[in-house]
Amino acid sequence: MSAYNINKDVALCLLVRNEEACLKIMLPQVTAYLQEIGFTNVYAVDGGSTDQTAAILASFQIPVISQSQRGRGQAFHEAFDKIPAQAIIFYSPDGNEDIKDLPKFFKYLEEGHDLVIASRMCDGAVNEEDHQLFKWRKWANKAFNVLANVLFRRTGIFITDSINGFRALTTSAYKKLNLTAQDYTIEYQMTIRSFKHQIKIKEFPTVEGQRVAGDTGAPSFQTGIKFLKRLWTEFSEK
Repeated sequence: MSAYNINKDVALCLLVRNEEACLKIMLPQVTAYLQEIGFTNVYAVDGGSTDQTAAILASFQIPVISQSQRGRGQAFHEAFDKIPAQAIIFYSPDGNEDIKDLPKFFKYLEEGHDLVIASRMCDGAVNEEDHQLFKWRKWANKAFNVLANVLFRRTGIFITDSINGFRALTTSAYKKLNLTAQDYTIEYQMTIRSFKHQIKIKEFPTVEGQRVAGDTGAPSFQTGIKFLKRLWTEFSEK
């Protein structure tokens, strides 16, 4: 990607569903930082909230796209369908992801990378489970990550965090990848298909914080089964 207008060509997309408690804490911080760096091209995709999520976003003048169907993957599809941008940065405002990483996304997109991932696993990064003795989610993610690299990567760098949702993708790459996942495996499919199509990928270390309120919407065991199925599907289509 050549030089571009950040506020016109790149969009920040907040992915939300029943995040009222988190938004009350995070949105003042997020919007204050966006104002500080002069970034205004912000949208939200709401996966069918039944609380005050949409109303809180509207109070901060953030346009809300209501999903026609449930599913995290569906949120990605509707974002690319309805947000006019050359690249979209996906962000979950729950405390896990650091909004101050935005300039790094801008930098690497401008350098010509089509997929930019904030890695919780590479040197210099911090994973939310690093303070725990048993890091079950981190270890599972590492296993899925190794499998993706071994089975699908042919050129380029070893990707350390093939699953993390804090990432940016260009619209041109989205069209080329022909993503089909409707659920939490969307990022995994995106990384795997980027390997297949030799999309230019860039990672940078991030510090993953703790969720500020509520629980994650993705139960670990069921999500792990879905990742195994996604891996098999992508391998079968290889």
